[in-house]
Formats: sequence, C-alpha cells, structure tokens
Amino acid sequence: MEKETLFQEISHALVEFEVEKVAELAEETLQQNIPAYETITEGLITGMKEVSRLYEEEEYFLPEVLMCSDAFNAGLDVVNPHLDKSSLEKPIKIVIGVVEGDTHDIGKNLVRILAGASGFEVYDLGRDVPLDQFIEKAEEVESDMICMSTLMTTTMDGMKTVIDRLKERNIRDKYKVLIGGGPISQTFCDKIGADLYANDASSAVRKAKELMGRA
Repeated sequence: MEKETLFQEISHALVEFEVEKVAELAEETLQQNIPAYETITEGLITGMKEVSRLYEEEEYFLPEVLMCSDAFNAGLDVVNPHLDKSSLEKPIKIVIGVVEGDTHDIGKNLVRILAGASGFEVYDLGRDVPLDQFIEKAEEVESDMICMSTLMTTTMDGMKTVIDRLKERNIRDKYKVLIGGGPISQTFCDKIGADLYANDASSAVRKAKELMGRA
C-alpha cells in the first residue's frame, strides 16, 4: 500500500472508531519505514481534524469523540517509540481546568482530548480548581496558554481574578488566556481582558492554534 493510501486508511479507520485497525495500519507504516512523524501528522491528526469537523457540525457527539480518541491513542502508542523528537515542533503547552466552585467538566474534558490529539501538551488541573493553581501550574511547566471553563454564572468572575493576579505579578504577557463555557461570551471575554473565547471544543482548539501561529 502506498504511503498516501495508508494515511487515508488510518484517518478513515480512526473516524470509524476502528481501534485495532488503526494500530495495525500504524504498524504497517513502520514496516514500510515511513517516519513516525508523518504518520502522526498526515494520518492520525488528519483523522482527528475530521472528527473535530464532525463534532462541530453535530454529526458526532461526546461518545463518538471519545471512541475516536481511543483509536488515535492506539495508533500513537505504536509509532511514538519510533518518533524522531528532533523533527517535531515545540508543542503548545496549555494548562486547563474548570474554575473554583464549578464541577461541570464535560466540555473541558473534550477540549483536553481534542487538544492532545492535535499535538498540544496538555496539563489538566481537573474541576473546581483553586484560582492560584492555574498560575502556579503555568509557571511550573512554562505553559503558553491558560484555559479556563465554567458552566455557572456564579463562578465566571474567577476567570477575571486569574487575569488580575497575572497582572499583579507582572506576568500577564507570558500567557494567552482562553475561556469558554455556557454563560461565557465574547463580550465577557473582552470585558475581563482574556485573549480568546470559544463556544465549543473544536473551535477552542482551532482558535488556540491560530492564536499561536500553528493553524
């Protein structure tokens, strides 16, 4: 099978949640001495881009995305040990979590999955995250972005608090701040001085890549 055909087959199998087939095709790329980096970018990530599109157009929902993510990870597990790290761009690092006082994390989890599948280095703080922890983790891992979500109007202002504390520490310019969630809007984003607002997971990942010049 030619390289381009293999990549197409990997992408298709991934979109169809065929975990074992994705792994088998990834093995075949290694047997053909195809660089692992190409398999990831042209096969696996291309497949996840299609998954993002299907999710954005409401043809796929969270269960389908999770199954596709399993297929993505199965392929990644096969080729990752053979990856020439020098061929990779420095990954975009993001710290992500649900702000303090809120335990709704489905949307955040979906962003984490899609971001990881798109090559981001993701540090997931979970839900009900103390506000200072976003900053502490970002400083610790030298993150590029801080991503915060909430589904509750009562916890929205925590996002502004994080931004204000970044300013107080004179480190606001070090991080791009992405916010999202049910009650969040572009108006609120502009009001608190965040860099980016996204209303769903796939657009969050796409906009984050654009913001970091990786579109």
